[in-house]
Parts: sequence; C-alpha cells; structure tokens
Amino acid sequence: MSGAALGLEIVVVFFLALFLLHRYGDFGKQQRMVLFGTLLAWYLCFLIVFILPLDVTTTIYKQCKMDHEAHGVDPALVNQTAGNTSVTPTQSVRAACYKPWSYIPNGIMPVFWRVVYWTSQCLTWLLLPFMQSYARSGGFSIGGKMKTALIENAIYYGTYLLIFGSLLIYVAVHPEWRLSWYELQTIGITAANTWGLFLLVLLLGYGLVEIPRSYWEGSRHGHLLLKTYFKASKLMTEKADAEENLEDVMEEVRKVSEAIKYNHPLRTCIDTILRKCPLDYQEKMGRNMDDYEDFDDKQTFPSEKSLVKLHKQVIYAVQRHNRTRVQWQILLQQAFHLEDVAKNETGSTHQFVHSFPHSQPAGWFCRYVYTPTVEWYWECLLKRCFYRLLAVVLSLFSVAVVWSECTFFSTKPVLSLFAVFIQLAERDYNYVYIQVACFITIFFLCTCVYSTVFRIRVFNYYYLASHHQTDAYSLQFSGMLFCRLTPPLCLNFLGLIHMDAAISHQQKEQTAYTSIMGSMRVLSFVANGFYIYYPMLIVLLCIATYFSLGTRCLNLLGFQQFMGDCEMTSDLMEEGKELIRREKRKRQRTEDGENRRRDWKQRYGNQREEPMARSRAVHDAKESDASDRQVKYSRSSRLPERDRVELLQDAEPLDFNADSLSEEAADSESGRHAGGRYLSMSSSRSRIFDDV
Repeated sequence: MSGAALGLEIVVVFFLALFLLHRYGDFGKQQRMVLFGTLLAWYLCFLIVFILPLDVTTTIYKQCKMDHEAHGVDPALVNQTAGNTSVTPTQSVRAACYKPWSYIPNGIMPVFWRVVYWTSQCLTWLLLPFMQSYARSGGFSIGGKMKTALIENAIYYGTYLLIFGSLLIYVAVHPEWRLSWYELQTIGITAANTWGLFLLVLLLGYGLVEIPRSYWEGSRHGHLLLKTYFKASKLMTEKADAEENLEDVMEEVRKVSEAIKYNHPLRTCIDTILRKCPLDYQEKMGRNMDDYEDFDDKQTFPSEKSLVKLHKQVIYAVQRHNRTRVQWQILLQQAFHLEDVAKNETGSTHQFVHSFPHSQPAGWFCRYVYTPTVEWYWECLLKRCFYRLLAVVLSLFSVAVVWSECTFFSTKPVLSLFAVFIQLAERDYNYVYIQVACFITIFFLCTCVYSTVFRIRVFNYYYLASHHQTDAYSLQFSGMLFCRLTPPLCLNFLGLIHMDAAISHQQKEQTAYTSIMGSMRVLSFVANGFYIYYPMLIVLLCIATYFSLGTRCLNLLGFQQFMGDCEMTSDLMEEGKELIRREKRKRQRTEDGENRRRDWKQRYGNQREEPMARSRAVHDAKESDASDRQVKYSRSSRLPERDRVELLQDAEPLDFNADSLSEEAADSESGRHAGGRYLSMSSSRSRIFDDV
C-alpha cells in the first residue's frame, strides 16, 4: 500500500474539484483558460487539505523510528517482540511501532509539497490576477486583451515589487541576518502566510457560528419560509434592474449596429458584440439591418475604444440577466416547496402532497423508495430532528476549535483539545484514528472557511452563484482566495495539534509540509507574536457573528438584510409573499391548461386536438398577459371592478408611479420590458453581503 493512498487521493480530489467547477462554472460558454486556471487552483488547495493527514501519520512513524534508535531498540524486531511476553513493558512499548498502511516513502512528500505550494502561489499572486483582467476585458483580439490586462495589473504588480524591495533592503541592512536565498524564501512565505492568516481568522470566525446556526434555522420551516419571502423581494428588485440594464445596453448595440454598415472596418467588432447578445435581440437587430447600404465617410462613427467598452458592458449585462433569471426560478421552487411543507405539517393523511405534482421527478427512486409517505415523515418530522442534532454536534465542534485556537501555544500542560486527542492516539500508534481525526478536524476548518468564500458577496464584482451562473471574474477570484487561505489554514491546524515546532518549540520530527515553509524563527516577532496571539481574536469575531453585529451595521447603512425585528424586513417579506403568490397563480393556470388539454386528448383523440389546443393556447396567453399587466401596473381602465380592487390590494406593498403608465405601455409595445422598472427601490442595496 506504499504510495497507493497518495495516488488514490490525487484522483479523488481531482474529480471533487471538477464537480464543484461544473456546479458553479459553465463548461460550454466560458473560456477554457478561465476554467483551467480555476480548476488548477481549487485542485491544488484541495490536495493540501486531503493529503496533509497522510503527511502527519508518516511523520509520526518517523518520530517513532527515531525514538527507537535513541533508546537502542531495533525496529526490525517489532514483529518478534509483539508476541514475546519476556520483554519488559518499557521495551514492548518502544517496540510497538509499525509502519502505517498509508506510509509514503522518503523523498516523495517534500517534492510533492514544493510543486503544489509554489504552483498555487504563482497562480494566486501572478497568473490569476492577469487572467482575471484578460477574461473581463472587452478587447476583440488576444493582443488587445493582453494589453488591457497588463495596464490594469500594473499598479497591482507594482505594489508587490515595492513591498518586496522594501523587505529586501530591510534584510540586507539588518546586522544579524545574512542575505541568502533560503532566508529570502522564508520571508516571502511568511509574508504570504501572514496575509492569509489575517483573512483566515475573519472568515473562520464567521463560519464557526454561522454553519451550526444555519442548520438550526434549517429545522424551522416557518423561519425559512419568511427568509425566502425576503429573498424573493430583493431578487425581484435585482432581476428588474438587470432587465432594464440589458435593455439599455441592447439599445446602444442597436444604434451602433445601424450606424456601422457591413463594409465598415469596425463591422467585425460589431459582429463579435452581436454574437454575445441574446438570440431574440440578434434576430431583431438582423431584421432591421440593410447589408447593401454603404457607410458615409463624412459620418461620425464610434471609436474602437468605445466598442471595447460596449463589448464589456454586453458581456456583463447578459451574464447578470441570465443569472437573476435562473436564480428566480430556483427561488420559486424553494418557496413552493416550503409552502407545501407548511401545509402538509397540519395534514392528517401522512401523505406528502405537492402543489404542482407534474413538475416533480418521476423515477423509480421516487416511485418505490421515496414514496409520499416516506417524504412526509422526512420533510415534516425526521429532517427537523436531524438538522437540530447536526447543529448541536457542529456547535460543540466550534467550541472546541475556539478553545484550541486560544490555547494551542501551551504545551505544558497541553490545553488544545485536538492536540490531546492526537497525542493519545500517538501513544498506541493508532494511525487509522489519527488520520480520521486529522481529516475531520481540517475538513471542518476548511468547511467553515470555504463556505464563507462561497457565500460572501460584494456587490456584483464577486458572487459565486450555483447552477453554472458564476462569471469568470468571480471564479478566478475564488481560486485566488483559496490559494491564499489554504497554506495558513494548514499551518494553523498543525499548530493546533502541536506539530509545528515554530509554535510549540518542541524538538520533534517535522512534517514535510512545514519543511518547505522554512523556519519561521527567521522572523521571531511573527512566529512568537502574530501567529500565536492573533488567532485569539476569533473569540471576538464569533461573538459579533452570534449577535449579528455585521448584519445590523449593514441595515443601518441601508443594505437590507434579513432581520425578524426590523420594520423594513417585514415590509419586504410581505412584498415577497405577494410575489410568490402571483407566480403560483400563474403557474397554476398553466398547469390547469395542460390538464385540460390532456383530458381532451384522452376523450376525443388527436382529431380535434389541434384546434382546441390552439384556442386554449390563445386563451392562456391572454390570461398570462392580463396577469403581467396586473403585476406591472397599478391601474387599468379595462379591468373589471373586482380585478381592479384585487389589483390595488396587491400593489399596495410596492411603489408604483401611475402617471408613467402610458410611457411604460409604449415601451412595452416597442419591445422594451416594463419589468425593468418594476420597483423603485435602489437595487444597489441588495447586492452586498447577502449572506454575510
């Protein structure tokens, strides 16, 4: 089994990174360079997390051999002395060392860690920032995109050179330090890990509290439903703003496309922009284009620089519009499901009934295993208990992490709980337990940190959205964060279990991972000061997260966050509830029409299906148009009195302008979506830290 565990984990981790990239990225539309860079960054970081427990057990085995050699016991006599009762207890304990099943031969791990670490650092500090600007650039050629990327990153790289030059001068003039390659390498690693540790404590302090609390709140279906209503109101605002922004950008594209004719030198740039537009807009612009009309030399045309800017705006507007549209459909499914759970909890049949049964998956699993009875017991009873039990377990784990972060520097006595568990297993050389304990601990730490990275949102510049809706900039920025956070996270974990000599100050065998980091004692004020005392701030961050101080501050600044005791939150929940109710009525009408057509087909066959289906489709289209007008406008002279009263009641939580009815109707007839002006609330208030 020597080296087999390493090879197996390398393969498994690759498919894990590929699965996550497929969930958040889009293999069919995004650039191969973006996908490859993000996959490589995620893959290398996940490798460090999964393979570090193997390095720990291999190091413990090496320490065991060193102890045997120091006490004069031959490790080759391990199997002979294991069953010999004449051996003294001290000798039997010393001779109880055996090679772990996942032992990695000497010389492999140092080379492996060097390749993984330095590749990830080159990605996060050099390549990924350049690739971000390249992917986001609106240039029409490779050279133009590279030029834009170099200009945008000139300040970025210049800052690095300035900091590195300052450190170089400081080391050169220091009387006690010699300017060697090893010390320069150690200083660079220390600087990168210090910056990563600063971010690590912030994200870890949030995740240690928020992850257990999210599972506890997940057991409260009523709370989840209210939060879903709140999200629906904010998402509709963003969706309407995205539609309006797309309309404005498409209008600019239409004007430029009509101005630049087929034989103009910049026409190829226009064709490139048009290919990025949605298909319906491409067809609409193509019908209005006269390919045989020459351009006038005296006419003023947009410059190539303005077309590059327009190209960038088109990419951003289309991606944002598609993302909000997909997220709206997903949020509707979640809201419908939570409403179904609330209804079924009060039912006495113990059979889970869906509002839209035809939209549910109908496979053999749902037919024979996950039956309506099983679904009712899971959704209404067992899921709540399971989530609460999981929240309690995770809370205990979080308390253990906070305690260990504040006491891991104490070696006599050993106060870190994780160090106590590992040392107890090390006495008996229980390698399986050591690997499982190390993996669970580091996996929990990574989950707290990485989940915060996936959930955090800064306006629309950084936002990881599932279902293939993440843009290239956010994907690569997440790769940069992972590469900066993972090395200090692993060093912090080794400090928690007292296997980092720079912190524990013990003369023990070092892991291969810490060997490539160099001796942090070169910068004693970092090793003995910042690395020990800064993680204690995690207590303050956990307290602030528990009392939702960040959410309250954002609310005071005008960025609406979900809070049950806020008047604005209540208004948005009522608004979202009304939006979900309207969408549910619209979908119910569509499903009723499908049921009627299905019944007609069963009664009369296919002979009279076509004319009736056509008439029913026209009738449903009229009903849908009427419903859309009810959503968009607050008054209409053609509606019946009862519908008018209901309409005014529905529109009460929203802010409308009745005087702009004629203008919006004219825009709708000319092809513009009036939904872009659905709400008057500023959408910028809903695009920062939605979850954090």
